[in-house]
Formats: sequence, C-alpha cells, structure tokens
Amino acid sequence: MSQNLLLSLTALLTLVPASVYPYRRAGGQGGEGRTPAFWGALLLAAAGPGLWAVTQVAGQWQTGFSTALWVTVAASMALFVGFSALHRSAWRLSPLLFPYLLAVGALATLTEDKPAPVLRGGAPGIWIDLHIAISVFTYALLTLSAVASLAAFLQERSLKAKRPTPLTRFLPPVAESERLQVGLLVASEVVLGAGLATGMAVLYFEQGTALRIDHKTMLSLATFAVVGALLIAQFRTGMRGRTAARMVLIAYLLLTLAYPGVKFVSNILVGQPAWT
Repeated sequence: MSQNLLLSLTALLTLVPASVYPYRRAGGQGGEGRTPAFWGALLLAAAGPGLWAVTQVAGQWQTGFSTALWVTVAASMALFVGFSALHRSAWRLSPLLFPYLLAVGALATLTEDKPAPVLRGGAPGIWIDLHIAISVFTYALLTLSAVASLAAFLQERSLKAKRPTPLTRFLPPVAESERLQVGLLVASEVVLGAGLATGMAVLYFEQGTALRIDHKTMLSLATFAVVGALLIAQFRTGMRGRTAARMVLIAYLLLTLAYPGVKFVSNILVGQPAWT
C-alpha cells in the first residue's frame, strides 16, 4: 500500500464519526447537539482532510483529480467548523454535509493512483497561489450554500406535506436555512468574482490575453451569472423556497463541472493534465 493511499484512507476514516453522529442525535434541539462529542467528531473530520491537503500540496500544487477533491473536502470542513462555532443553527446542516463529503472523499481515495501532474506556468507564483486559494474557497462556500438550500427545500416540502421526518426535525428551520443560504451566496459571489479576476490576471501573464474561451471559463462565468441573478431576485422580490433552492443547486452543478468536472475529464478520462 502506497503512502498516499494510506493517507487517503486515514483521512476518509476521520470523516466517519462526524457522518454518523447527526443521525444518532436526530431529534436533538437547540445547542444540545453541540456537545463535546460533536466538537470532537467535527474537529477530527476537519483534521484528517486538512492534514492530507497540507502533506500533499505543501511546496508545489498538484493538479490531479484526487487532490482537487481532498482539498475541497478540507476547505469545506474548515469553513463548516467556523460556521458551526459562529452560527447557532449551522451545525444542523451536518446530516447533509458530512455524508456528501464522505462520498467525495471515497471518490478521491478510489482515484488516488491516477496521474497527478504538477502545475506548470510562467505567471508569478503569488498570482497562481492566490487564484488557486480563491477558487478552492469559492467552491467550499458554494458547497455549504448548496447544502443549506437543500435543507430549506426538504424542510419546505416536509411542512407542505405535514409529514416531518427525523431528518427534517434535525435540520435548521426553513427561515434559518434560507438566511444561511443567502449569506453564503453573497460571500460566494464576491469570492467567485475575485477568482475570475485573478484567473484573468494569471492568463494574461501566461498568454497575453485576459480571457480564454474554454469549458472552465464559460462554466465559471455561468455560475457567476446564475448566483448574481438569484441574489438580485431574492433582494428585489424576496424569492425563496424551491425555486431559489433549484437555482443554487444549478449554480453548484455548473461550478462542479468547471472545477472537479474538468479535472475528471482531463485527468481520469483523457489522462492529460488540467491547469488548476
């Protein structure tokens, strides 16, 4: 067993307690779920992928599909720790977030042995590092926003059907989920805009042009447009509920296709390096 595979399996196992914990606590109210056991499982789940990312990426960024997935899991967990500490209802998203990140980590582990080319380019290192950090942060923010939107969707459907489930009893109320969603969307739009700007700067250093028409660029621009349109609609018309949730999930799908999706095609299906 290779060292990288061992690290991936270890990081994957650290996600298991946090993925199981919310379902054992289904029905808990208020802050009851934020017990020492919850924080222990949460910090363990953040430490495993975080250590993997630091160990593998330190020194030189790799553009492999598995690396992209693990860095995404690490960034999402780090953000969720902060939100769980600062927002009274954010921790209630854990029944949706943790199993999803566990599945992403499993996919990253299964593709661990695929080629992971090292990033090459002529742009100043500071611009490349800044662009990568912003891109990862954007995807993590939109991941949490998509989870909050899904929670609001499930809660609304449960209320209309008048059939609450243990899961919907655990999730944040509709109003709290929507507030989380809006705040995360605003942050995602700002950071995504910064990511597009730094990407243009890097491309200018690389090729002398600020815009390149390719799948990643077009999907990122489409994501920016969808999120922007949704925020305008929410602030002007108060659009909420299923329509808003669907738009957030569409935006997340577009960014998924632009970030790990492009890497999957280039690194796994085609076997060629992706740029970031």
